[in-house]
Amino acid sequence: MENLVYVDGKFVPTSEAKITVFDHGLLYGDGVFEGIRAYNKRVFKLEQHVKRLFISARAIDLRIPHTEEEFGRLILEACRRNNIVDGYIRPIVTRGPGDLGLDPRKCTRGASVIIIAGTIALYPKGKYEKGLKVITSTYRRVPPQSLSPSIKSLNYLNQIMARIEANHANADEALMLDIHGYVSEATADNFFIVQNHTVATPYSSTNLPGITRQTVLDLAEEHGLKAVEKPFSLFDIWAADEAFITGTAAEIGPVVDVDGRMIGDGKPGKVTRQIQKWYQDLANSTGTPIYG
Repeated sequence: MENLVYVDGKFVPTSEAKITVFDHGLLYGDGVFEGIRAYNKRVFKLEQHVKRLFISARAIDLRIPHTEEEFGRLILEACRRNNIVDGYIRPIVTRGPGDLGLDPRKCTRGASVIIIAGTIALYPKGKYEKGLKVITSTYRRVPPQSLSPSIKSLNYLNQIMARIEANHANADEALMLDIHGYVSEATADNFFIVQNHTVATPYSSTNLPGITRQTVLDLAEEHGLKAVEKPFSLFDIWAADEAFITGTAAEIGPVVDVDGRMIGDGKPGKVTRQIQKWYQDLANSTGTPIYG
């Protein structure tokens, strides 16, 4: 049986889920989205994800035709319609149909709302056991002077170009630097290092303030592990004891190789393993119930 997708007010089978070719989300990447996880019949961090979606929409002057509470209920209904126990939800809001010009005022019908509830697996399970190999992309992360990284927009071409480099290098992921040469983030995930039992991640000035990223910072503090936000360079990664990426889809992914350089002892580190456990314990025991 096909999954059901919510499109502009109704649930339709995946094969019938369509938008017009004149939608500005398709033509120009003019829209916003979120990636949300469900664990054990609960949606993890639902309110935070919906809040970030609305903030992103407000930042691009896009009005979502629902309140945050209504949108949260639609996400839960999409999960119920697809019998989600453990899954991945992708809410999308586009500018809606317009014409071939850039001007968003031509999108007179208003925003289109799409909610997909299914599953996702960014990396094989074995990668979480053995670790990920990462290359540094030659493409720099778009600077905040050009586009705020806090806007989770539909235009990911900057990151896709870096992802293509990773594919050509047979790497699992690409690391992106900012225009000053400091570490920004991976193509779709935040980046952490562990040095002397301290967990560090770059400030979110040049990368998306990830919800999983913040969860890791909170978990570290809760369990007495020092966690800091600070700028760092490739040298700091080479010298790190451990490294890992974080993201809703990726969860906590250990990094053991960057540009052919072994990180630590070349295996997922003790602190990374502990954070993986803390995260899974939290994700599987908290969240907004889908059923009941």
